[in-house]
Amino acid sequence: MDQAVTQRTGETWTVQKKQVETTRGVVATQHFEAAEAGARVLEQGGNAMDAAVVSALVLSVVEPWLSGVGGGGLMLWAPGDGSTVDTLDFNVRASRNMDRSQYPLAGGRDGDWFDWPSVEDDRNLIGYSSICIPGAIAGFAAALEKHGTLSWADALAPAIEKAERGMRIDWFTSLCLAVDAQGLARFEHSAKLFLDNGRPRRVPNGQQVDYLPMPEKAAMLRRLAQAGARDFYEGEVARSLLADLQAGGSVIDAEDLAGFAPRWAEARQGSYRDTDISVVPGLCGGPSLLETLGKIETDLHPGATEAEAAAIYARSIRSTYEERLKTMGHAGAHGDCTSHVSVVDAEGNMVSLTNTLLSRFGSKVTLPGTGILMNNGMMWFDPREGVPNGIAPAARPLANMSPAILSREGRPSMAIGAAGGRQIFPCIAQLISYVTDRGMSLEEAFHAPRLDASTPTVIVDQAAAPDVAAAVSRHYPVEIRANSLHPVLFAIPSAAARSDGVNSGMAHPVNPWTACAAEGGGDG
Repeated sequence: MDQAVTQRTGETWTVQKKQVETTRGVVATQHFEAAEAGARVLEQGGNAMDAAVVSALVLSVVEPWLSGVGGGGLMLWAPGDGSTVDTLDFNVRASRNMDRSQYPLAGGRDGDWFDWPSVEDDRNLIGYSSICIPGAIAGFAAALEKHGTLSWADALAPAIEKAERGMRIDWFTSLCLAVDAQGLARFEHSAKLFLDNGRPRRVPNGQQVDYLPMPEKAAMLRRLAQAGARDFYEGEVARSLLADLQAGGSVIDAEDLAGFAPRWAEARQGSYRDTDISVVPGLCGGPSLLETLGKIETDLHPGATEAEAAAIYARSIRSTYEERLKTMGHAGAHGDCTSHVSVVDAEGNMVSLTNTLLSRFGSKVTLPGTGILMNNGMMWFDPREGVPNGIAPAARPLANMSPAILSREGRPSMAIGAAGGRQIFPCIAQLISYVTDRGMSLEEAFHAPRLDASTPTVIVDQAAAPDVAAAVSRHYPVEIRANSLHPVLFAIPSAAARSDGVNSGMAHPVNPWTACAAEGGGDG
């Protein structure tokens, strides 16, 4: 696993993490236990898809407020031999019983992350009315069946073990619970699981770590291991889900669940300099990433200063967002509300997988029968009438997830992605440019200051050179902020790369849980 190094100079703390390098496989993700679980799969002979699915399933237990089986996502698979890159869309869907009249406008702007009218009682943001049909279980099972080597039961085993042991409780867990304690307190089973008499759970005095068992989730996962993934949509687990959802007022019904299926498609292809870029096509951040990279490639000349490059990044991202919102809808969010897993195995196969509940803790609803924390997918739809990305029966929302795989000389060279809502593709575009244009290693690129131009006011990392903010401010309003643990302002990326037979991995340095784990342990 990668190591963090903390330095203090005057009153400034600098947190650094080391890049992992090995001739064997690497898993990079947002929680060290998930990365370690994926690396063990590689050590036992599994491939990149096996490791990615196992890591994502473990994340649903050890960091359940960001992603999980109650949400959905996107992934790419790139064979090490350079053959066709495959993509899978297993994102959430609206119920076939959904109608815009169920979300009356309240006037004003909502208090979450959108620039559109708020909905009465925040019905699209929180609670049972905000829940969409989850796709994660169908997606993970389909991915394993097509490109993995593990059985479904074996893939679930590490997550079951962690659910029975319990979610790790430490100071960072307490912080994450405190951020959303008010919302969690509104729902009985979420409060019972995550709170202690209405307050965020914390480590007992004299201890550094404690564990919170999740028996309902463990039992649900054991049932899926025995009965198969379709049980989530058509069997005993489905019946439990529906009973709890409908008791809470959700319009999701048995036909909605039984009809859910993930979608395979060839990757959408683009390029940047001498690098091919593969993304998921359709309603996600992938097409916008390609558009942004195309603009940067046109305008960024060799020898550009950091300030000149920053101004080009800001202009490219802002113009892409303006077009995105006009033609694809207004969906978007700031916040660390997603998980990403990047994997490369010893054969050079790569997976880039993003899974989300949308908001932190999603709808804030934990279903009592299964222990599943559910998404708030309705948040991704524009509640107004006659707009792109509007609320409609069985609609697919416009997502910001943007997993990508880069290839050079016909072979995959990097799997990359991030969490962070609207910050995702701006972050990935800059990291690709840092590596390609400036020749940075992953470690150097991940520690380099970035900006976020996903909103009209461009956020500039305070660690950037002094002339960066000045250069950007000639075109846009600027706010200078720190790349801190909370709130997340510049996304949470992870990447796994391969060059000349050597694999490397890097995780977001400004987080105590993010990690890379190498197959066999150690750093190669």
